Amino acid sequence: MESDLATATLMVPLIMLLLIYLWKNWNHRVHVNLPPGPKKLPIIGNLHLVSDPPFRSFRDLAKQHGPLMHLKLGEVDSFLVSSPEIAKEVLKDNDPLFTNRPKSIALEVCWYNYKDIAFCPYGEYWREMRKISTLEVLSAKRVRSFAPIRKDEVSRLVEYLNAAAARGSAVNLTEKVGTMVSSITCRSAFGTVCKDKESMLKIVNETLGIVAGYSIADMYPSSPVVAPIRWAIRLWLLRLRRKIDIVFDDIIRRHESSPTSSNGEFGDEDLVDVLLRVKETGQTKFPIGYDNIKAILLDMFGGGSETSAAAVVWAMTELIRHPPVMAKAQAEVRQVITSHNFIEEEVTPNLHYLKLIIMETLRLHPLATVINRVSREPREIGGYTVPANVRVAVNIWAIHRDPKSWPDPETFKPERFEDQQSFDFTGNNDFRYIPFGSGRRMCPGLTYGLVSVTYILAQLLYNFNWKLPDGVDAQTLNMIEHNGITTSRKQELIVIPIPFEPTSP
Repeated sequence: MESDLATATLMVPLIMLLLIYLWKNWNHRVHVNLPPGPKKLPIIGNLHLVSDPPFRSFRDLAKQHGPLMHLKLGEVDSFLVSSPEIAKEVLKDNDPLFTNRPKSIALEVCWYNYKDIAFCPYGEYWREMRKISTLEVLSAKRVRSFAPIRKDEVSRLVEYLNAAAARGSAVNLTEKVGTMVSSITCRSAFGTVCKDKESMLKIVNETLGIVAGYSIADMYPSSPVVAPIRWAIRLWLLRLRRKIDIVFDDIIRRHESSPTSSNGEFGDEDLVDVLLRVKETGQTKFPIGYDNIKAILLDMFGGGSETSAAAVVWAMTELIRHPPVMAKAQAEVRQVITSHNFIEEEVTPNLHYLKLIIMETLRLHPLATVINRVSREPREIGGYTVPANVRVAVNIWAIHRDPKSWPDPETFKPERFEDQQSFDFTGNNDFRYIPFGSGRRMCPGLTYGLVSVTYILAQLLYNFNWKLPDGVDAQTLNMIEHNGITTSRKQELIVIPIPFEPTSP
């Protein structure tokens, strides 16, 4: 009798849990019109269907299940968007409801509990910080003021490449462009090249790789089984953040101890000066502390360095793979530059074909392959119900390669943008092309990035011809992406520069 009673006592809660589970699932199916998706396995959901890089898997799954698809990634519900029509519904028509970013243990720890701009929750704090960065740091006027810094850093790269060319040496263009762009970002934002910038870039890429790679800690946020892994990852991230603190604390101390409040290279305020002024004057509704400043500096350092460098490397890779396009671009640059002197930025707006090359590069290789948002309330999208507080991911990479929108979509063809006035970089006119996202949370550094990329490419195309090392075939170059928030080329670009000798007029 006692044994039967014990068994009954044990079975009752188990049966209740089972009934609750069945009721929830029945209620979910009956009353919520969820999008279609692949069959989900217990515990892992659809994780077994996702490979690295994820956006390629998402595109292949969307071909089977439609442009709005429901996946279960561990415990997390994710809704994948793969068409321009549904992307418009999410990013424009219902923009205010899809403005939050997914939470992540890496962002929580290394971005100072979401005190930055790129990943913080949508609200008054985000609006105020974005306004300050956009109007005071990333305005068109301020971006133009950084021209001498870009010129100086690019001239250093050209000098290095000339020396390598004289020796007939191959160079790691990925590494050299990355170092140069990070120096431009540091000097523009911090007033100087920060020490250990290579280590900082590595830290930023590691943490953002966790976010983009769907970390097990984020896929199972409530699982007690994963808790030890979650704590191990948190401790590792805390060690990384201490390294970030050392670099940024030194920058802030230098600014605070300066006899003037303008530490920019040309006597004006840099980003740190602006943020310290906001902190001291209390001109925002929210108090700004040192963690806020460091989180925003991390945004600028990571976003300003990695994105521009990746775009330049992708463009140079495609040009080397397509010699006729390279020759046409070089002919334009060398025709526009009438003197034999160093190129000035003022001429780059006249490089029409180079702009088409950049547009096509960002179509095939968008720097943010997937835009991740979180729904703030239930909403009907594409004829289906998207519940509140679920991840909604817009697969830009898939949209940019959709054969319904782009004839011969896998081919690098800059001419496809000729006379296409509906396409621009702003993401507001045509959702077949959204390389910088769209809506309130589109990339605020668009102008800064495009100016840098255009100028760097113009210099590389004007000053050098390019070839690959012996035995390397351009058509067999590995074009697989490195998975991260910014999608760079996984394989580094090794090339041989050949100095261009202009003929005398």
